[in-house]
Order: sequence, then structure tokens, then C-alpha cells
Amino acid sequence: MRPKKGKAIQERLQELTKNSVFEQLLESQSADIFKKLIPVSGDVGENFLGLSQEDQAMIVENTNVVIHSAATLDFQATLRPTVNINLLGTKRVLELCTRMRNLKSMVHISSAYVNSYLTEAEEKLYPCTETAQKVVDLVDTLNDSALDELLPKLLKDHPNAYTFTKQLAEHEVNKHAAQFPCAIIRPSMITGAWKEPTPGWTISKNGPQGFLMGASKGVIRRLPVGVDLVYDYIPVDAVVNQTLVLGWYMGTNSFREVKVFHCTTSTSNPFKWRSVVDQMNDYLHKYPLKSAIWYPRLKFVSSLWVYKLASIFVHILPALVLDFILRISGGRPMLMRLHTNVWDSLNRLEKFIFTEWKYHNPATQQLAQSLPEKDKALFNFNVSQLQWPEYFVYLTQGVRRYLNNEHPKSLDAARRKDKVLFIVDIVFQVLIFSLVGWLFTAVLGASSSSFWLYGAGCYLLFNLL
Repeated sequence: MRPKKGKAIQERLQELTKNSVFEQLLESQSADIFKKLIPVSGDVGENFLGLSQEDQAMIVENTNVVIHSAATLDFQATLRPTVNINLLGTKRVLELCTRMRNLKSMVHISSAYVNSYLTEAEEKLYPCTETAQKVVDLVDTLNDSALDELLPKLLKDHPNAYTFTKQLAEHEVNKHAAQFPCAIIRPSMITGAWKEPTPGWTISKNGPQGFLMGASKGVIRRLPVGVDLVYDYIPVDAVVNQTLVLGWYMGTNSFREVKVFHCTTSTSNPFKWRSVVDQMNDYLHKYPLKSAIWYPRLKFVSSLWVYKLASIFVHILPALVLDFILRISGGRPMLMRLHTNVWDSLNRLEKFIFTEWKYHNPATQQLAQSLPEKDKALFNFNVSQLQWPEYFVYLTQGVRRYLNNEHPKSLDAARRKDKVLFIVDIVFQVLIFSLVGWLFTAVLGASSSSFWLYGAGCYLLFNLL
């Protein structure tokens, strides 16, 4: 663990044990169970992982299984930090692994998107267009501006430095596969929990739970998605369970070649937004927020330009008004900043929003089926059993509970507020479109009987966005 913001690792570990992920565990276990956890101070971005000599010796003597999950996930990050964390960080972990006296297996958490330049990928290593050593040498010798200029030539078909360096890291793992058993697991977009610790649990604002958080507040009203495209979402507990199983599987089979496993759903249980698009607003009103700013009404649009056009009217203009009200009332304006960040992120993520990938996972499916019945229940990652509409019902509740921090006990009060917001929303729309109709009538010099016609016409046009 890294010391962070002046906090020692023991303090950070103590805070971690209070995370909501452990609520279910502590209903049946004493807090003494956390004494099993022994933190060491380190950082994958530093030489020797930032470990003291004493901690290195302790790890070398006692470690049986290594799970390497540390990475920078920033799609905007430049080459230097991504090389240091994703590539060199992996090399540093592997170097320490070579010194471990009784290492049974090493599991490297990669990403399905390391091969995102392919719309169909198998569970195997694909060749890199550059060598890791060449990239490291470039980072060591060039300044930041030169690296930024060179980056597009290095990336070639990679969308960003993240996928590029994660692919290079996979090949570093492969170099050590003859020394100790190595598995590479490639999750797709990791989403809230399917079953463990409780359905819908999440602390991540990435992916669908992030926009559900904004939609439930009433501030995200349009979402650009291809409702008939397959989106590869994988619940976080399926990723955790498969990772743990791989530590056991690789160690007990003593493989001497790298094994790759896709932790994905696109071929085994494909999800399309079409399957839940008509129900999403029902979910938002069945489990509303007491802290909602406006009446939730989410609509899916099929392209980024349509989203941006609609966003001017349903996001930007209301945000300017509400931020102004917050400012004069002594509050902190935040909605324009939120929508600006969303706008910027969508430009970077357009490829990931409107591209359909197929990640074949026969090795993962075979592994899931091969487990003893007891382990199939304890470490379930057979996502073919997942029912997507039911999953999104729980995810909506999880977003309410864990991202918006609203306890289920507040649900009745939230539903009462939701009804009030509905009336306010209707009244507001009547006033706005009446005003628009009056303006058109005045500007065009039309008869007063045209007033409602112009207002109704603008309402219909607006709802097409």
C-alpha cells in the first residue's frame, strides 16, 4: 500500500476495513478477521516497488501467490506515467517474483481492450508493434514534448497509451512463464456486483453506474449509446472470483507457458441496451433519490452529435441556471463542471461507446465448468447464468445506496419527493413551451390562435432530441 495524503499504511488499511464491501462479512465474522491482512509500504512506480529490505525479505520468504492488479487507468495519461506504472511496474513485480522461494503462481490483471484495435479477439497473446525496451529507452531519453509528438506513431491502431502499455506488460509476463506459472486475466468494462458482497454493490463511477448516478439525480438526461450493439460489461465479483480461482488453478497445474483468460460477456452472455432501455426510467422512479435535483427522465440517443445537440438544451442551459441559483444562494456551483467533464470524456471514449467487440472466452468457460460443485458456488464466475434486466434492477439500487449514500430506509420519503418533482417538471415544461410559443407568435406576427401551435411544435421537436 502507498502512504497517501500524510496517512501511514496502517491507517489506510484501517479505513479500508470500514468500506461497505465488508458489511456482509462483518455480520458473520468478528473484526479480528482483518488481522490476517499484513500491509507493506510500497509503490509499483518506484524501483524495487518502493519496498524496504526487510519487507522484500519477508515477501520473498512467505509468498505463494502474486496477484498484480496495479495500473493507471487514465485514458488521457501521457506515455511517461503509463510506461512507469503499467509496463515498468509489471517488470518490477516480476523481478520480485523471480526471487520468491515458494511461488506457486502469478496472476496478472490486464484488460480485454489491450487488443481493442481488433473487433474480435481470442484468449491468446497478440504481437506488439514495438518492443518494451525500445519504448522504455524512448521514455528515458526524450522530454515530454518530444514523447507527446511521437506518441501517435507508437500507438498506431491503439486508442491510447493505456491499452498500448498494458499490451506490452502482457509480453513481459510471458517472458517469465517458463520460470513460474503465469496467468493473464483480461476483464472488459468492470461494473457493479452481480451477487457478492450484495447485488448491486459498487464504489466505481465508471461505466453504467456512473451515468445511473447522474440520471437518478435528474442531471443526466441524455446518454449516447447504440442500443442494438453488444456492450461487454463484467460484474466486479465475477472478476474477483475468477482471479482467485486462477491463482489456485495455475499453481496446482504447474504450467510453464502463459495462459490467457477473457473475463468477458460479449460471446457467452451478450448484453444490449435494447433489453433494458424501456425499463430504465421505471427503475429510476421505483428507487428514486431523496437528494434528486430534478425529475429523472433518461433518453438514449444514437450518436455523439445528437447527444451534443440535445445536451445544449437538457444539460448546459439548465446547468447554467441552476449553478447561478447555487452561486447567489451561497452554494457551490458544480453542474457546468460536471457536464463539461462528461462532454470531454465522451470525445475520448467515442470509440468505446460505438464499437462492438467480441471477446471469445472458451478457456474461461471451461475453467468455470471444471470446478467442484462447492467451488462453483463459492467462486462463481459463470456469467452465462446472469440475467441482465434483473442485474440492472439491483445495480440501480446499488448506485442509490453506495454512490449516492442513501439508505433504503429513506425510500418512502424519496418516492414522495419524486411525485412532487414530476408535478414541478410538468408545470415547468408547460411554462417554458408556452413562453416559446408566445415568442414565436410575437416575432412572426402571427395570430394569437397560433400561440399553442408553435408551443406544441417546439415541444415535439425538442422531444426528438
